[in-house]
Amino acid sequence: EVQLVESGGGVVQAGGSLRLSCATSGFTFGNYAIGWFRAGPGREREGVSCINNKDNTTSFGDSVKGRFTISSDSAKNTVYLQMNNVQLDDSAKYYCALSGFCSGHASTFRSWGRGTRVTVSS
Repeated sequence: EVQLVESGGGVVQAGGSLRLSCATSGFTFGNYAIGWFRAGPGREREGVSCINNKDNTTSFGDSVKGRFTISSDSAKNTVYLQMNNVQLDDSAKYYCALSGFCSGHASTFRSWGRGTRVTVSS
């Protein structure tokens, strides 16, 4: 059974940092891609970042490029989203999701976690 569990969300001041984790199980970690998406009031579901564990290629949405990084720990079957210099507009519920390849389109992802909420304060 595929499982994706996000953690690490919380309240952080603008300009600060958070690291989100996506712990996974139930599939061969190195054969898939893991993406991060976010959703909240005033915004549609938005692709944030993705890592393809087949070749370690990464991608980022324009709004977070230069501030966020993504990485995989194959020993732990866990993907991390490092959020630096967070801004008020980064407030959202963040989800990780499983796909065979990286895409900014949520419809291409097969399985989803329940999400973790990030609130950026001024």
